[in-house]
Amino acid sequence: MLKLFKYMKPYFWQCLVLVLAVGLQVFGTLMLPTMMADIVNNGINNNDTDYIFRTGIFMFLVTVVSALGTLVSSYFSTKVSAGISRDMKRDLFAKVLSFSITETEQFSTASLVTRTTNDVSQVQQTMVMCLSMLVRAPLMAVGAVVQAFVVAPDMTWIIALAIGILLIFSIVIIGSVMPKFAVFQKMMDRINLLTRENLTGVRVIRALNKEDYEEKKFKKANEELTKTDLSIVRIMQLQTPIMMLVFNMTSLFAIWVGVSRLSFDMSYLGKMIAFMQYATQVIMSFLFLTMLFVLIPRANVSAKRINEVLATKSKIVFPEKSLDTPKSKTSVEFRNVSFGYKTTDGKILDNINFIAEAGKTTAFIGSTGSGKSTLINLVPRFYDATEGQILINGVEIQNYSEADLINRIGLVPQKGYLFGGTVRSNILFGVKNGSDEQMKKAAEVAQAAEFIEKMPKKYDTEISEGGTNVSGGQRQRLSIARAVAKNPEIYVFDDAFSALDMKTDRNLRKALKKITEDSVVLVVAQRINTIRDAEQIIVLEQGKIVGKGTHYELLKNCPVYLEIAKSQFSEKELEAELALTHGKNTENRMSQKGEK
Repeated sequence: MLKLFKYMKPYFWQCLVLVLAVGLQVFGTLMLPTMMADIVNNGINNNDTDYIFRTGIFMFLVTVVSALGTLVSSYFSTKVSAGISRDMKRDLFAKVLSFSITETEQFSTASLVTRTTNDVSQVQQTMVMCLSMLVRAPLMAVGAVVQAFVVAPDMTWIIALAIGILLIFSIVIIGSVMPKFAVFQKMMDRINLLTRENLTGVRVIRALNKEDYEEKKFKKANEELTKTDLSIVRIMQLQTPIMMLVFNMTSLFAIWVGVSRLSFDMSYLGKMIAFMQYATQVIMSFLFLTMLFVLIPRANVSAKRINEVLATKSKIVFPEKSLDTPKSKTSVEFRNVSFGYKTTDGKILDNINFIAEAGKTTAFIGSTGSGKSTLINLVPRFYDATEGQILINGVEIQNYSEADLINRIGLVPQKGYLFGGTVRSNILFGVKNGSDEQMKKAAEVAQAAEFIEKMPKKYDTEISEGGTNVSGGQRQRLSIARAVAKNPEIYVFDDAFSALDMKTDRNLRKALKKITEDSVVLVVAQRINTIRDAEQIIVLEQGKIVGKGTHYELLKNCPVYLEIAKSQFSEKELEAELALTHGKNTENRMSQKGEK
């Protein structure tokens, strides 16, 4: 947790004022019992009303000053802790955004949410207590012991006995609850994971009638969390009765000793009253310290989890500025590229080689798990290739700054995601100061303009988080419009047409063809009809390229592509395609002779 105290540096002056205010509060609080004893001994015993009145006014002023110190310390402790919490959340959020997919998967989304919210809250609450009590309680305890010794030295052993009991109790409490805090935070991760999973997959759960199963799974995790929480609370609740027992026993001993002295010295009454108040202050200080000693280990667990995120460095590092000058003509080239996850054996991609040129569409097709999406994810550096080189415009992607690389790419992921806002804000999400003309043109290309115009507020219509208030096809088209609005050099469509009907798919590809004459288009698809007009189709099987060419070339030369075609075309359609294949080959031979 000490590592997080670096966040206190911007609040040095506030902390200084806080410490001074705490010192003022402690000084005033320690003065009052002595003044009360003075009133009893010198005022009441001597029947001196004027002395009682004067001292009483002075006590009132001291109380006001002490209260003012309390208010100032409470204000600044809250302000500083809230500022530290804000700064930690800001840094955590920025750090998470800088993570590659690998680091995000390492922590899990649910755990990152818990660390940014629950763990930061734990640290904030502890810092509020630390800032207000970590200075006050020790000062108060030491000051009260000193004052008690000055007032009634023969009763100081009572406080020493109370402190010994409280120390033993604190050690037992801390030793009992510390291991449970780490378990509790992991259980919180589990609860957040199940909540997020169920909210995201609620339609699937209902469609498969698995509500009872998911409820039981959540109930089990929730009960385990509750049991752990209750065990912590039970141990913590022992504080009050034990503190009250120690307090009452201290008071009883003080009265017993005091009364035995009163028989021969009536002035001991004031000392006894003052001593009892100082004893109370010592015990209360230890109560607060015990609470801190319990809260600090719990916050320390949260602080470690926060530091784990802050200390994690992304495996994908971008230079601040692009290191090479790219060629003017856009291209994407893979040279002997291989990729494998550390958590799995073998390669997901193995020795991939191809060049995608501007004005041409390069498509990727293959069975599930063949590595299509993984290959596409290497282009914007969501992952880095484990072997080989990837070049954009003749420059290795590792030599591009993050902004330079991403600004060149318009990505449409497999699952189109929309952000809370409006249609306008979603389409222009990746464009600075985008114009209405830019937005409407992108919507037209993406075949989204028609349904947008029918919306209540058209482009100002509200979109809910995740785009849940529009259909899957509409969500996909808005995602495509968002990429088109960037006017990038490289378009990356990761199975982005799967939610579209045949007519919309055809019209969209036709419109895209007109605006991508100077751009590279990379398309991952499941349907052959989506990519049949692509200038280059790459067939993947178990991470390797098993076919490369046009639609008709692959039908003739690539058995894997032919199998895919058989699964998607009827017998008559396939026969017609194969007949055209023969015709295309004849045309190619004639054109080659003519060129010669």
